[in-house]
Amino acid sequence: MKKLPFFSVLVMAIVFTLPEKKKIKIFMAGDSTMSIKDTKAYPETGWGMPFVYFWDSTVSVVNRAKNGRSTKTFISEGLWKSIMDEAREGDYVFIQFGHNDEAKEKGERYATPDTFRMNLTRFVKESREKGATPVLFTPVSRRKFDTTGTAIETHKEYSAYVKEVAAKENVLFIDLDTKSRELYQQMGKGDSKLLFLQLKPGEHPNYPDGKDDNTHFTELGARLIAQLVLKELRELKIELTERVFIPPVKK
Repeated sequence: MKKLPFFSVLVMAIVFTLPEKKKIKIFMAGDSTMSIKDTKAYPETGWGMPFVYFWDSTVSVVNRAKNGRSTKTFISEGLWKSIMDEAREGDYVFIQFGHNDEAKEKGERYATPDTFRMNLTRFVKESREKGATPVLFTPVSRRKFDTTGTAIETHKEYSAYVKEVAAKENVLFIDLDTKSRELYQQMGKGDSKLLFLQLKPGEHPNYPDGKDDNTHFTELGARLIAQLVLKELRELKIELTERVFIPPVKK
C-alpha cells in the first residue's frame, strides 16, 4: 500500500481535528438561595457556590445573585444591567426569583404578579437579544411539612407565574420548586433539616443564639440542590451539558 506524503497526512490531521469549544459564561440571576455567602454567614451556602465545580475549563460561572433580591430590586440596583453588559452570544443566563417578589410585607422587594411576569419576560427577551440562552427556574422550595409528614408547596402562586412565562416565551425551564420539594420528601421531615441552616445555641460561633431557618441551605443542602439542577439540565439535552467536567482516569 502506497504511503501518503507527510504533508498530505498533516493536512488531513488539521482538517479532521475538532475545533476547540468556544468559552462561555453561565450568569446566575437570583436571590439568597443561589448567592455567594460571606464567611461570617457560614455554614449558610447558596446553591450557586458548589455549582461552579461541575464545569470544564471552557465554562465560567458568574454568580450575580444577591441576598434579598427580587426581580424588582435586581433591576433597580443595576444587577441585571451588569449581566447584560457582559453577556455574549453563546452564554447562558439562569434566572431564579420568587422568594422576595412574593413578600408583600417588604414593599421595596414586592413585585405584583403582573410586574413579576413582566420582569421575567424582560429578562428572557433581553438575554436572547444578546444571543444568550435564558433558563427560567421556579423558586427553590422552602422546607415545610404538614402534620402527615408531607412536604407542602411554599411558592404556589409565584411558581405558577414562572411556568406561565416559560410556556409563553418558549424558554428552557426547570421546575426547581417541585424538584426540591421531592428531595425533602424523600429525606423526610427529620433528615431534611440537615439541608438547612438549623443550628442549636452555641453550636456554631457565627450563630451563638442558634438558627431555625427553613429557607437557606447548609453546604450539604446547597450541593444537593446544585446536583439536582445539573440533573435537570441534562434532561433538557442542551449543548451546555457537554461541558461538564470529567476527571481524568487514574492509571
